[in-house]
Parts: sequence; structure tokens; C-alpha cells
Amino acid sequence: MPFQILGTDHTGITVSNLERSLAFWRDVLGFEFSHTAHQTGAMAREITGVAGAEIELAVLKTPGGHKIELLEYVAPPGRKKRTDLRPCDVGSAHVALLVDNLDVVLERIAAAGWKTAGKPQTLKSGPNTGKRVVYMRDPDGTTIEFMQQPKRDSSTDSAD
Repeated sequence: MPFQILGTDHTGITVSNLERSLAFWRDVLGFEFSHTAHQTGAMAREITGVAGAEIELAVLKTPGGHKIELLEYVAPPGRKKRTDLRPCDVGSAHVALLVDNLDVVLERIAAAGWKTAGKPQTLKSGPNTGKRVVYMRDPDGTTIEFMQQPKRDSSTDSAD
């Protein structure tokens, strides 16, 4: 029997320190706090496939409805705290965020002591032609891509 993907609900990111990551995503990037939760026992084990999993999590919302779920595994023991994956390494993933003003975003993250991986670039081909994009890393090294739509030229708009 066929099925259909209806949409996306959230992006989960495993973090080493929930409060630090929550402060970054909420206070620096401006995501709206939704709620926290604690998962443990059989439910956590069966969902994740991790024996002894105990998870503290926080959920943040975007204006578009997508959610970011920050997960700090407080158990089991022996978890890797950080893996320094580069964007080119297998297993690396990134979250792409549409922003209305990339320059303001860059000023805000710089004021908070963060920096981008490189310099913003304007895409020259493909379906995202004209978008300005740049990567940065969150406190645990997760790659975040900021994308700004091309500015509309108001001189070519008409009010027919």
C-alpha cells in the first residue's frame, strides 16, 4: 500500500548542554520557546533504540511552523560529547533557515560572540539563484545555513 509524506514536523539536534543551546537558539537566533520535556524508560528506549536513554529536551518554534527540538541525553553513560564533523563529512547535516535580512543576522551573531564559517555568497544558478547564503556553527558544531531571498527591485513593480 503506498503512502505519502505530508510534511515536516521538527528537526531534532542532540546537544551537550541544553541550557547553553537553548540560550543560543532562543536568545541569539530569536526562536520562540515552546516547551520542555523529560523522556526516560521504555518509551525513550523504544523511540530512539538507545538502551538506558534519558533525555531532557526543549522545543522551539519558527514563524513558519517548523520546530527545532534540542535533545540533551543525560543517560546512558559513555556518550560521545562532540564529533567535530565538517559539512563535507558523511553523517553531517545542516538546518537551513530563511531570514529576511542576512546582514542583521550576521551582526546579531557577531555581537553574541559567534561567527560564520565563511563569507555570505549569492547563488548564481539553480532554483535558489539570487539567494544570499552562509553557514555558521551552533555551540555544539551543528551547521546552520542562513538564506535570504533576493531583494525585489521596486522600480520594476507596477500597480496595474
